[in-house]
Amino acid sequence: MDSCLMIWSMKPQMRAYRFVGHKDAVMCVQFSPSGHLVASGSRDKTVRLWIPSVKGESTVFKAHTATVRSVHFSSDGQSLVTASDDKTVKVWMVHRQKFLFSLSQHINWVRCARFSPDGRLIVSASDDKTVKLWDKTSRECIHSFCEHGGFVNHVDFHPSGTCIAAAGTDNTVKVWDVRMNRLLQHYQVHSAVVNSLSFHPSGNYLVTASNDSTLKILDLLEGRLLYTLHGHQGPATCVAFSRTGDFFASGGSDEQVMVWKTNFDAADYGDVLKTQKSSTGVEETHRAVQSEMDCGVHLKKTKTQDSDRNHVQQEEDTSLANTLEHIMGQLDVLTQTVSILEQRLTLTEDKLKECLENQQKIIQNKTS
Repeated sequence: MDSCLMIWSMKPQMRAYRFVGHKDAVMCVQFSPSGHLVASGSRDKTVRLWIPSVKGESTVFKAHTATVRSVHFSSDGQSLVTASDDKTVKVWMVHRQKFLFSLSQHINWVRCARFSPDGRLIVSASDDKTVKLWDKTSRECIHSFCEHGGFVNHVDFHPSGTCIAAAGTDNTVKVWDVRMNRLLQHYQVHSAVVNSLSFHPSGNYLVTASNDSTLKILDLLEGRLLYTLHGHQGPATCVAFSRTGDFFASGGSDEQVMVWKTNFDAADYGDVLKTQKSSTGVEETHRAVQSEMDCGVHLKKTKTQDSDRNHVQQEEDTSLANTLEHIMGQLDVLTQTVSILEQRLTLTEDKLKECLENQQKIIQNKTS
């Protein structure tokens, strides 16, 4: 591995920037929300903040004592969270370039750490086979998810902030509700280690990258595999959607970075994002983007020549709009019904547990 950082422009025939500063392999990189800064972590145990310009000036953050595997900005761009092989998660103040505090309950390498969308929580994934949820204010671990059967390589928050998804060496992807600390979905779609994942900004889709050389698109609303994408010749090591969701990029051990295009051909994606931002939970998010689901998603590599694409209809057909409105109304009713059924199921489980405990006590009294 080289120790440089590369920044490409998506505009045709624009030059790429090559930044040199790290003394060993660069393990992770992320743009700040404003796009004015880039953070990187390296095997040289440092974090660097770069100004993405011709000069490529950078500032060094030193506090970790081993390889830095993950860097992530908070949504307001004020804080940075990093994860390292020194078994710690560290939080930094960006503009003052100051180390704030360390989270240190993991007992093995920490592969990944992410802020929640509102910045109040931090989630981390480790080789100790756990995913830990932290309260940023109290700096305490509020829950540990231990369902993975192997090391946990990657974790991220759903755009709504109510769920997290994690990828592991047990070839699985798991989705948990962080409000009730319950496993919601479990995907076994890869035939090898899952290295990375990323939520689409709508919250409806999840893209994953694996050592089986494939990328997979998961439909989270229907809980199923949507697409399998082949392109990398060897393990696919990382993948991430763009902020708008129009593209996603993947990298692999074949030394290739691929940019893929995601087309939502019959929905105004700007309106979808506005609706999603105003929603307060997964249910509202699901309802807001149902029109996207009905239209389907078409994926293709931008390395090949793009076929001519029809522009989004400027004026929606009235009957189609009415149909979609009806579908979204029905989805809302179904969502409420599922919520009620879940509550009843919880009550039933509690009653059953109570009955079993009473029965056990009766048996013990008889034997004694």
